[in-house]
Amino acid sequence: MVEKVIWPAGLDAQCTRSEGRRVPQDLAVPEPTVDEIAEAVRQVGYDAVIERHKTYPREIETRGRVVVTQADDAGKSDLLGAVAAYVGALRA
Repeated sequence: MVEKVIWPAGLDAQCTRSEGRRVPQDLAVPEPTVDEIAEAVRQVGYDAVIERHKTYPREIETRGRVVVTQADDAGKSDLLGAVAAYVGALRA
């Protein structure tokens, strides 16, 4: 079973690439929450587990993370792009 971890910083428009953003600026959203990310992961078609008490190593604030399970067929960058697009659509 392959698990992929999505940190909120990876989708955050307010973070730079060196601060951990993993998607292009036009797909990024300001201050995404783990709940929004988990909902977007489910919309893409994968199972999501929220771990709220985890802290991204480059941040001080605890925002949690989302563990995506059963994502054997998706590359991490493709998964992040799809999730970022869905989070943006959820907010629209």
